Order: sequence, then structure tokens, then C-alpha cells
Amino acid sequence: MKTILTGIRANSELTLGNYLGALLPMVRLANKHSSEYQVNIFVPDLHSIISEIDGNLQENTIKTIKYYLAAGLKINDNVHIYRQSYVPAHSELCWILNCIATMGETSRMIQYKEKSKGQESSNVGIFDYPILMAADILLYDATYIPLGEDQFQHIELTRNLAMRFNNRFGEIFTIPAKTADQVKFMGVTDGIRIRDLLNPEKKMSKSTKAENSKIMLSDEPERAAKKIMSATTDSLGKVKFDMFNQPGISNLLQIEALVNDIPLQDVVSAWAGETSYGKLKEKVAKSVLEMLTDFQEKSSNILDEEVLHLLKMGEVYANTVANEKLLEVQKAFGLR
Repeated sequence: MKTILTGIRANSELTLGNYLGALLPMVRLANKHSSEYQVNIFVPDLHSIISEIDGNLQENTIKTIKYYLAAGLKINDNVHIYRQSYVPAHSELCWILNCIATMGETSRMIQYKEKSKGQESSNVGIFDYPILMAADILLYDATYIPLGEDQFQHIELTRNLAMRFNNRFGEIFTIPAKTADQVKFMGVTDGIRIRDLLNPEKKMSKSTKAENSKIMLSDEPERAAKKIMSATTDSLGKVKFDMFNQPGISNLLQIEALVNDIPLQDVVSAWAGETSYGKLKEKVAKSVLEMLTDFQEKSSNILDEEVLHLLKMGEVYANTVANEKLLEVQKAFGLR
């Protein structure tokens, strides 16, 4: 079986953007393909500590897994959830990959430039986390890694490191699919990127200080609806999907489609010719309110003990697979 792998950091509460752009598509993809693929869904807690933790990391981890389950994730023999730090092979393979990566290719990573911008100094983890991400992927021979468009560059780095390693030591790593094939497999024409409600030129972010710019999964549903009603649009007076000229309106159309699991083109067609932005906002606000109400109820009914049991089972699987791959790598380098 080929492997699908993904993870969402648990350093803070998730936004609607995290949910619609990453978590929900992954759940739908996992449920669709779990009969023919191994599906690894992990909490990258080692990645989380490169930045400030909002709250308790352990509590955030359990909450994140509850979100997967509340979104409809079906656990079976081919679906595994685990914590990154509970599989030590991730850290060791990261170090080994550091020894074949170059400073030049790592320093070119756009995410590193953005996260370190304006800082007198940034921690080494921010610089090195694409290498750890490569280890996360290569340990399990993952072919598909559903993610947002801001992570595409890291997939290419992972591919390059795997090919470099294989050219030197033989066919040890599976080369992940190219970015275009990743996007095709996810079933979208581009990476999903939910926008900031006040500044739709940017993506919705947990770290943005303006509360009305983002919807958190823990927001009161009525409050979330009000945030939609105050979202920035434009003065063109025409409902049209055009991320370049009308990012605010396009973002609302995208949210409406994803919340209701309707093809985006169907939503765009339904609103073609409409000139009232207010009507669109009211419809999207209602959809978000209903979705959050149902989602929060499901999440609150999942016990911590259930989550911990699933994690421990997943970590037995993950350690078995990762340690086998790590041993191959160690032997290649003469460490074993």
C-alpha cells in the first residue's frame, strides 16, 4: 500500500481556515482512500515548539485529535494517529538529513524568510523545520502529503533530499509525488487557502491579533457569524469568484462551498449575476453558524480517554514502521 501522510500543529486553537483548508479535506481524503492506502495523521508537536505555545501542548494535542474525530474521521486498520515526539526516529532522521542538506537550499525556504523577517535572531528550529518535515514524510515512504500551498516548497525539498540520498546509497526512500500530482490527488485545482476576513490579501492566521480577522473553532457560533457579516469585500458590486481582483468575495464563496461540501463551481454558478454582497454574507454566516454548532457539540462528546487510547495504538504502529526505515538509513551511513 502507498501512504498518505499529514499533520496539523497543536500550538494553539485552530482557525476555520485550518479546518477547511487542511483538517476537513484530510478527513474526507482519509475516509475515501483508507481501503487502498495507509493513512498517517500525526500531531507534529516537535514542530509546535519552534514558536510560542498558546495554552497547554498536551491539552491542545488531545483537542486537535477530537477535531479530526468530530469532523468524521473513521479509524480502521489503515488509519493511524500519533504524536511526532512519541516516535524518536523523527528526530534522528532529521539529524541525518541535515548532513546531506545544504545551507543554501534551506535558507531559500519562503516560510523561513517570512517567520524570521524583522527579527534580530530566530531559533534554529525555524530554519531547520523543513528538514524535520522531510523526515516525517520519508520515514513512512509517504507518496501523498495533503497540505496548503504555502508548504509546496517543502515537498520539493523533501523530494530533492530523498533523490540525493538514494543516488548515494540506493533506493531506500520513496520519492513523494510532485506538487502538481499532490494537488491533483487532493482533488483541488490549487492549494486551499482561506483568507483573512479583514485583509483577504493574506491567509487566515492563528497569530493575527485582530480577532475579527479570523474565526476560531472555539468561537461562539453567533460570534463567528458576526465576523462573516463584517468581512471586507470590495466596491465592484458583482458576486464573482476572482481571487486576484475580488479576494474577499471569492473567500466567502470558497467558505460557503467547503462548509457545505459543495463543489466550488456549483456555488459560484448559483451566485452568478448577484449584486448584493449582504445576501451572500448572510448565507455564509448562516452556514458557518450551523457548522460550528454541530461541530462543537460532536467534539465535546468525545472523551480524552478515547483519544489517548487511539494515540497509543497509533504510536505502536508508527514506531514499528519508522524504526525499520531508520535502521536502513543507519546501515547506509555505517552507523549500524
